[in-house]
Amino acid sequence: MDYHIHESSDNKKRPLDEEFEEQQLEDRVKRNKSPQLPDTPDIKDMQLLLDNSNHRGREHGDSSIVGQLGGELIVSCLLRLSRSDYGAVASLNRMFRSLIRSGELYQLRRKMDIVEHWVYFSCSVLEWEAYDPYRGRWITVPKMPPTESFMCSDKESLAVGTELLVFGKEVNSHIVLRYSILSNSWSRGVVMNSPRCLFGSASLGEKAIVAGGTNAQARKMCSGVFMDENFYVIGGMASNTEVLTCGEEYDLKRGSWSVIPNMSAGLNGANGAPPLVAVVNNELYAAHYADKELRKYDKVKNTWARLGGLPESSVSMNGWGLAFRACGERLIVIGRGSHGGMIELNSWIPNRGPPEWNMIASKHSGSFVYNCAVMGC
Repeated sequence: MDYHIHESSDNKKRPLDEEFEEQQLEDRVKRNKSPQLPDTPDIKDMQLLLDNSNHRGREHGDSSIVGQLGGELIVSCLLRLSRSDYGAVASLNRMFRSLIRSGELYQLRRKMDIVEHWVYFSCSVLEWEAYDPYRGRWITVPKMPPTESFMCSDKESLAVGTELLVFGKEVNSHIVLRYSILSNSWSRGVVMNSPRCLFGSASLGEKAIVAGGTNAQARKMCSGVFMDENFYVIGGMASNTEVLTCGEEYDLKRGSWSVIPNMSAGLNGANGAPPLVAVVNNELYAAHYADKELRKYDKVKNTWARLGGLPESSVSMNGWGLAFRACGERLIVIGRGSHGGMIELNSWIPNRGPPEWNMIASKHSGSFVYNCAVMGC
């Protein structure tokens, strides 16, 4: 299997001062791993502290804030604050802005296992939407830089670390556009060693793997997931007419591939989209777009079991235009709403019962989802 491993550039930032060592922070910052809402205080609970910081910063200069309040206290509070509030915090003064934009907070959050998952999706060629399901907030994402040939090409998307990567083509070459939540801007990214499109991909922390694709030898139109700390490639096409029913597992520790016969049997057809698959708590789920039902994979029996139906808004063109993703502890389906010009986000936290989908958000937007990715940081 032809594959490429990408490592997010945000892990190359310099560390914080020695007083913010990981062990010290572990003793002070704890997280309640609720599947619905991480244990992060609302910005209103922090307002007194931040207003006090800003006041002292004006009196003594930004450099005195750490000394006045204690740098460790400030960092501990910011680590536990919802990252949807980081923009407001960064606007208070230069010190907060530098701390948040450096990426160091996100590195520390990752070490402390503090993660919030946001959904990014595109219903227009150059436009992206972002949604925070924990706080129920829509986040503005700047438009992608216009490139005529890139607009018309097939595109794939992937979130890794604090970056959203969009892969496409220009006239004679492949291109990667990178959106950073640190700078809230788009820039050119590094092209893969073996450029491709229509590949399978998945990310785990700051690393991502892409496999297959149009320039690969084995399969295109496939999907990728991480499960039990290994990478899986599911479904795809060996040619324009031959549908692959096997899956492949990549063992990251051994660096070896193994084939799983019939792992993706029936999940996609020759004219359909790649399999719509997602992993929650190391359990693999599939949105079967032809039958509009949710299925769960049995690792022992290597079979799929029907759990129930998909949301009523799960309308697609052979799977195209519908997004199915894992978002932390929940499954999310994004598709055309019951009213024209609306997009709906439906969510379900897997349990032992049948799926009970709840619409968590809707918005006036295009009714066709071109790309979708989930960023956890």
